[in-house]
Amino acid sequence: MDTSDKEPEVVAKDTSNANAGIIPAPDFLDLQDIPATSESILQTQTDRKARKSLSPFQESMLRFRRDTRAMISVGALIFLVLLASGGPPIYKHIGGTYQSDFGTPIGPAIYHSYDYQQLSSQNQGPSAQYWLGTDNLGRDLLARLMQGLLISIIVALLVEIVDVVVGVLVGVLAGYYGGWTDTILARFTDLIFAFPGLLFAILLTGIFGQSASDYFGSLPVVGPFLANGNGPLVIVSLALALVSWPLMARYVRGQTLQLKQQQFIEAARSAGTSDVRIILRHIIPNIFSIVFIASTLNIAGTIIGESGLSLLGLGVRPPGSSLGLMIADGADTLEIHPWNVLLPTIVLTIIVLAISFIGDGLRDAFDPHTKD
Repeated sequence: MDTSDKEPEVVAKDTSNANAGIIPAPDFLDLQDIPATSESILQTQTDRKARKSLSPFQESMLRFRRDTRAMISVGALIFLVLLASGGPPIYKHIGGTYQSDFGTPIGPAIYHSYDYQQLSSQNQGPSAQYWLGTDNLGRDLLARLMQGLLISIIVALLVEIVDVVVGVLVGVLAGYYGGWTDTILARFTDLIFAFPGLLFAILLTGIFGQSASDYFGSLPVVGPFLANGNGPLVIVSLALALVSWPLMARYVRGQTLQLKQQQFIEAARSAGTSDVRIILRHIIPNIFSIVFIASTLNIAGTIIGESGLSLLGLGVRPPGSSLGLMIADGADTLEIHPWNVLLPTIVLTIIVLAISFIGDGLRDAFDPHTKD
């Protein structure tokens, strides 16, 4: 038998079977699009995984960064803080030498001080020597403005430290333990909260303001700073802190009452975790957002309170500088030289609005009801 005639049949049969299961591609399908489609699918899956890996705090901060008004306020506030903290030492090295009222040459380290008086330069407009002009005593308005900003920042920080520490402590203890502990702390909080805050601050500063100025001005470390009319700042900060913490305590107590009913708190109790450990590791970290938002909103009220007390003559006193004191000093020449009042008023308005917008942005970012 000749096998050479069957070999083509075998080969043809094998070839037809190999191509039997292949369906030809349609003419409209471009095979070059497949890699791009695969890459897009992988990219979409990667983005979803990245979003799922974000913590609730990171998601809230992402929402906050999308708030244009809040971010502009953050930029403005950072600029004012840098101006208050780093502006005075730089400003004192800028400028030439001028003649004083006594005929002696003076440099920028002297006439750019917030307390230096040049009576021959009263109520001047902006110039190369005084960038924002002078007040009714010939003092540099820019130097006094930077000092006033620094005073407002210091008072706000001192008040918020006391506000957060006392408010969180009282609120967590009252909300977590309940019972007679909650009753006593809640009634004490209501008592302080019902007392008019501004009147209480006026009472303390009016009684102890001058004695505090003399006492703190003689201290070795903080004495030089508190000697130039800044002594009442300690009493002002204490008075504002004493009337601000009850609101923080209410926020924290309400949040703690909700948290202690959660399953992870019950699980921690069942595992034998102590109350102190539960409070430090589970309660306080979960109330961070409400504390942060409340303290941010309270800063604006603190700055307004300090400026109001200085405006009434109960806060910073001459030769010191404060935004409220600058407004009080310029009120006598308001009709002739309104710039002396408008400058600190505009800056105070910017600070309060910026802090308020930041607080609103944080509240919207951390509020779970506003999340998509």
